[in-house]
Amino acid sequence: MAIQSRRDFIITTSAATAGAVINPQIIVGKAIPDTKTFPICVFTKCLQFLDYDRLGETLAKVGFKNAELSVRKGGHILPQNVKTDLPKAIKALKKSGIGVPMMVTDIIDADNPETDLVLKIASELGIKNYRMGYIRYNPKISVPENLDIYKLTFEKLENANRKYNITGAYQNHSGTNIGGPVWDLYSLLKDRDSQFIGCQYDIRHAVCEGGVSWPLGMKLLSPWIKTIAIKDFYWKKENGKWRITNVPLGEGMVDFDTYFKQYNSLGISVPVSIHYEYDLGGAQSGSKNPTMSLEKISEFLKNDLNWLKKKLSEHGILSSMS
Repeated sequence: MAIQSRRDFIITTSAATAGAVINPQIIVGKAIPDTKTFPICVFTKCLQFLDYDRLGETLAKVGFKNAELSVRKGGHILPQNVKTDLPKAIKALKKSGIGVPMMVTDIIDADNPETDLVLKIASELGIKNYRMGYIRYNPKISVPENLDIYKLTFEKLENANRKYNITGAYQNHSGTNIGGPVWDLYSLLKDRDSQFIGCQYDIRHAVCEGGVSWPLGMKLLSPWIKTIAIKDFYWKKENGKWRITNVPLGEGMVDFDTYFKQYNSLGISVPVSIHYEYDLGGAQSGSKNPTMSLEKISEFLKNDLNWLKKKLSEHGILSSMS
């Protein structure tokens, strides 16, 4: 991107506050007259030991304006209690100025009555996006046979989402489930309406599985990228074995400069969720009794938020919330 063009996009970013959101102003290095903004959220799994009121107060103090609530088994809201608990959670968070545009779920079966209930209540409460659950490959049949079966799964979910005007997004996650290789998601999404079903693109997992080839997968999936997840990692050798080690943003292997250049060049403008998966005394795994203090956890949350805002500003993606 030319220096002059970058300057045009970041005139106001030095004054960006913690209420900042993503602004889709850059497409292939040129400004377009679009004032729509997208939220920066925190995935609340790392704060599941807090009740709704304290959750809102903590996020406001850290500097977040939006949350990606965990609405699943073992989460902040259990699916069977969504009718009573999700409205309570959103009301409590709203008191602290925290919006809930996104949620994380176990949803993968459109025929499950619980799916219908969760989507209905979430849509009525203004939640626009949700992350789907995970699908395992059946090892007894081939990969193509698996994908043929799951194409129907995605088609049914697209129809369910259309019914409630909400968008489901499947996360690409390192490992051997659907979405690990990234390319398999394209097979499941290529015939689907991206307005209602797509991908939560996770750069950490993409780099973990794709090494330096991840830009190809990101480009392939770009029409269906509906939200993005942000986190970092590196490989560490322990007891003779290489293991994935999650770390704060900017301390790992993810090349965020290349990533956000790709983000801009592909014209992607979607909600962002920061995931905290490095050691937070068990809180990173959803513990109800973490060994790390809330004050220390909050410090980590704030550091990553500020780091991400700075990086987004450098790439001309950040703007203040109106």
